[in-house]
Amino acid sequence: MKGNMRSRILNDPYYRLQSAAEVRLAAELGVKIDVNRACVDDWLRLPGLSIHQARSLVSLVQAGVQFHSIEDIAAALSLPTQRLLPLLPVLQFCYYDADSLTEIQPVNLNAASLEMLTQIPAVDLFLAKAIIHNRQTQGTYRSIADLQQRLALSGELTAQLMHYLSIR
Repeated sequence: MKGNMRSRILNDPYYRLQSAAEVRLAAELGVKIDVNRACVDDWLRLPGLSIHQARSLVSLVQAGVQFHSIEDIAAALSLPTQRLLPLLPVLQFCYYDADSLTEIQPVNLNAASLEMLTQIPAVDLFLAKAIIHNRQTQGTYRSIADLQQRLALSGELTAQLMHYLSIR
């Protein structure tokens, strides 16, 4: 049974942990969730968190809030810290400086404005408009590979862009 659980945790990135014991096992297996970069799916892996709570945490981070401790997350969700303590083994509190020259701040490809896109090296006004137009007419991008295919981008250009883009 434990071997099967190990396999599920390691092989299914959407597996929703069911208990504090599974959270501890996931931590032993190296599963970490960077609270300041987590997407809704990451938060939903944790037992006891709802889709509404996950979306709320992601929205706060996208608005510039950084979580420094479990107490910050508890306050953001209006929950007692004690209730979230069992999640601590898999939570990772990394800090990102938006003005840092050494840290690339990826732009969400499915929400980026024209101005945000044109600030990315290798993205000129023409490409930024093409990205937005294609997103509006064909729907959100599923991956960087999807972007490359839809806009017929070269491998070289895609390689330059992939460090500056994220898909959420």
